[in-house]
Amino acid sequence: MPAPQTPYEAVLHAARDVAKLDCALDAEMLGTALLGSVYSVAHDDRAAAVRRFVGEFLSATTRRRTASATTIREVFAVLVPDAEGASGVRRGPQTPAWADQLGRVRPTGCYAYGDVFGDQTSYLVTFAYDDERDGGPEHAVVALVDHNIGITKDIYVGPSAERILAQVRQMCAGDELTWFREEDPGRLRGEIDRHLEITDALGDLPSEGSLATDRALAGARLALLPAATTPPLTEPPAVNSTDLVRDFLASPEAARFGLDRVHADDELASLHFCLSLILDHAASLPDPDPLRWSPAVAGLFLLDWVHRRAVLDMDDAAMLPRVTRGWSAYAIRRRDLPGAAADQTDQVVEEMIPEFARLYATGEKRSPATAAVAQLISEGVDPNDSDAIDAWIEANRHRLDDA
Repeated sequence: MPAPQTPYEAVLHAARDVAKLDCALDAEMLGTALLGSVYSVAHDDRAAAVRRFVGEFLSATTRRRTASATTIREVFAVLVPDAEGASGVRRGPQTPAWADQLGRVRPTGCYAYGDVFGDQTSYLVTFAYDDERDGGPEHAVVALVDHNIGITKDIYVGPSAERILAQVRQMCAGDELTWFREEDPGRLRGEIDRHLEITDALGDLPSEGSLATDRALAGARLALLPAATTPPLTEPPAVNSTDLVRDFLASPEAARFGLDRVHADDELASLHFCLSLILDHAASLPDPDPLRWSPAVAGLFLLDWVHRRAVLDMDDAAMLPRVTRGWSAYAIRRRDLPGAAADQTDQVVEEMIPEFARLYATGEKRSPATAAVAQLISEGVDPNDSDAIDAWIEANRHRLDDA
């Protein structure tokens, strides 16, 4: 058999047995997997790319009358109903009986669960077909929102809703660092959609999970939920940075790490500089709350952000791990998290310190701008003195030209 000549022929070939499947859910799972290939290779607005492809596919296959062609056309029209031509797709004479159940589902439960630190929240919605025999089993859509990077990081559609829900309940019941609750359907949809919009625009998708393959089906299911009527969950309360720093320095956590006994001018300068870095890092996150601290946030800060964004002298580098450990304990107490959360975070931060020191010594994660400022400081040039910088550039023009 000759190789397909167009993407549309390739899809028809991949879907050649779709009419032989047992139920609507199986066909929708096949359809979403096929559209996942389009989603994964798109360069910008991936959701728009899928809509465009479906519209073009429906136009290119209008005259196809085989059972597989008419069935996959109907599957795509249900998965991407806002694609051009989707509303005009008609039932073919050889379409299987279960096609009546395509997309004919109702939500049966909405839930949310996550870690107590606030790093990630998973949203779970269960759906049932009007006719389980032709439609398929009750199934679940699970979407993972990562609050540290501000995206819907993964989406999964599973065919056994009861089993998935039981596993989640059991996992959360056995771990004091996780939580589980029923969720408002509108809020759930709003949170996933808000973060998924960012995901759709990514240049590179998360490498693991089923985001691409299950995106179309999950989107069609979530569209059945009511629109959000409540505000986003991630808006932190307003924080006065000066008051927060003052409260921290008077806290038992600061005393535990000797930060209340810092008096020398150079050490005080480093202490306040390190605290300003923690606040600046928090402001750079999608959820800009300096008290939302965790092992993951500490890792982003100590092992990545601070090396790319800040120039540390030796006093700063010596002070920062102490400040980070103190702030970790302080933030977790302020949020009234379990003692196990504080213990875990402190242990992880302590284990990060050797790698932090190595990265500081090598400078391998410094951005070009940070490296340039570090070079100026090492040669005695004040980076805030524009005249001094101009003089340094003029004196070192030969080095810059050769770079």
